[in-house]
Amino acid sequence: MKYHDPWKNLGADDARRVEAAGHFDFFWVVLDAGMPGLMLRLPTSPDPLPKLPKLKNLVASFRPTVGGWAFVLGLKERAQVEIFETLCRDIVNAGEGGKDREDALSRAIQRTRRWHYLLRGGRQGGLSVEEQRGLVGEMAFLRELVSGFGPEAAIETWTGPTGSAKDFELIGACVEVKTRRVAAKPYVSISSEDQLADVAGSRLFLRVTNVASAVLPEGQDLHDHVRMTAELFEDSGAAFEAWEAAIFTTGYDPECDYEGRRWQLGTSTNYEVRDGFPRIAAPLSAGVGNVKYSLSLDACAPFEIEVNLIDALRERVAE
Repeated sequence: MKYHDPWKNLGADDARRVEAAGHFDFFWVVLDAGMPGLMLRLPTSPDPLPKLPKLKNLVASFRPTVGGWAFVLGLKERAQVEIFETLCRDIVNAGEGGKDREDALSRAIQRTRRWHYLLRGGRQGGLSVEEQRGLVGEMAFLRELVSGFGPEAAIETWTGPTGSAKDFELIGACVEVKTRRVAAKPYVSISSEDQLADVAGSRLFLRVTNVASAVLPEGQDLHDHVRMTAELFEDSGAAFEAWEAAIFTTGYDPECDYEGRRWQLGTSTNYEVRDGFPRIAAPLSAGVGNVKYSLSLDACAPFEIEVNLIDALRERVAE
């Protein structure tokens, strides 16, 4: 079947409505340098302007138009025009489900983020309950780091999503974050011999956070925890971009249904992993690898630190 290009014969000052009977003003447009684009017309500029994802080969922006403003999505590489049309129609379909123009914009941006997630290699099916628990705990500590070091420095420390052995890496210190159910036995799972292995020139800390969950109609779900963490990076473009890259790398999908399960943060206990700490650490005997084991928190008690962990990290970074 021959492909029909919706941007064919459109000039720079032209606009062609995507859906003739659509509720909202979505148009096919041609942008700078002949770039195919999708536009949602708005009466005024959103206040505040929502943060937009940065997609490879695509440009998302807000810009003034005749008589108002618009949310605009453009394609840099004309060779990808067919898949871009599919993306645009999916965004329009999502936006048309909105109850009003503001909701349509929100849905369109959310669907754009969905494509951002998929194009980054996101997985289907969402995170398991235990993966959600772990992510809630890591984000809680990330928020503390923002308070102690600022958004730009804090997001650089979150190395767990990249596959690093340690969840957080700072100058002169590393932190491994573990979460556990409040009523669970006093153990945490260590998933490799590298997680609690020494790092030359660095102190190593283990944070254990109690995180309760239940299927309830009210409370903070995973999306809520992601949103309140994202807000800490919104005023810094570079930090927000790094945040988005990190959160999507964890396997988080903004369109997965996490709304039924609520998460409540409990107390945290901090330990310093040093000589005598109970662990199986590298180097292992020849032929042994992929070690996973349970760590007794009772055995860790002598290594608990009383000082605030952020203060300890700040002191270490300042040395």
